[in-house]
Amino acid sequence: MADARDDIISTFLRDSGLVKDLGAARLTPLTGGVASDIWKVETPERVFAVKKALPQLRVAQTWLAPVSRNASEVEWLREAGRIVPGLVPAILACDTDAGAFAMDYLDPADHPVWKQELRAGRADPAVAAKVGRAIAAIHAGTHGSAEIARRFDNDETFHSIRIEPYLEAAARVHKDLSGPLLALAHDTLCAKLALVHGDVSPKNILVGPDGPVILDAECAWYGEPAFDVAFCLNHMLLKCLWTPVATSGFLDCFDALAGAYLDGVSWERPAAIEERIARLLPALFLARVDGKSPVEYITAEADKERVRRIARPLVAWPPRRLSEIRAAWAGEMSV
Repeated sequence: MADARDDIISTFLRDSGLVKDLGAARLTPLTGGVASDIWKVETPERVFAVKKALPQLRVAQTWLAPVSRNASEVEWLREAGRIVPGLVPAILACDTDAGAFAMDYLDPADHPVWKQELRAGRADPAVAAKVGRAIAAIHAGTHGSAEIARRFDNDETFHSIRIEPYLEAAARVHKDLSGPLLALAHDTLCAKLALVHGDVSPKNILVGPDGPVILDAECAWYGEPAFDVAFCLNHMLLKCLWTPVATSGFLDCFDALAGAYLDGVSWERPAAIEERIARLLPALFLARVDGKSPVEYITAEADKERVRRIARPLVAWPPRRLSEIRAAWAGEMSV
């Protein structure tokens, strides 16, 4: 819903003390996600953003998720901001029962969405490297924490909004690959290593003057850190089909993000987590054309077949190094 008269949001704004006069507040719906309603709120006193989780995500297939994920998102933002100052917007208010929270609004004039930058062909490896370093810092700063593991014990939510709609959904389409895909789903959900964002995507990253700002942590979960890296690297590959002229820049971003992340891995051997990232990446690549949440810009069947042609053998026989996946896709894009 995008109406300023919505009862839940009106009550939240009033009870939080953020808005003195609801009649004087202007709510503008913002775009960019399938899982929540987001508004820019303008009052005579301040400008901020409000986010409210949806129980039914906006996709073609049925996709339900608990609105309690909103509270975990707020907690992830607070933890990430503690570990990497400036990485996230400040939280202004939160109502767990309502599934809503308020945060700083960052003007797109000086905080453009990274996805739109990439769409325009502005693929800057320096931005990608900063994202990789930030994610590595969060994983390093939360690895092995029993307290963080307890607070982010969100297996059910992560399964419902990540494992099932991506890996398990792809397994239902590609029945001959159901063995490795379902095994990967099981192993990923069972890993308990660090605090995971779960949706490290260019649409959830702003390119700020002082570095990237990460949003949308609805999938926050204590689990497999390899998922965050594979999820973002996947977008560097997919964008090659969206803006082919910038393919070399996207692949440079792939290298920069992967390299910066692996350089920051201190809790285990970098080669060990790289192998798990390389196992996840082809499966997520395949899932973005044949899962519940296909990327909106890959619509031509020929492009979908290109993804399947590279992803399927790599799912069946996972590589150990990310460079193998990059080389396979670079070869496909050069045809």
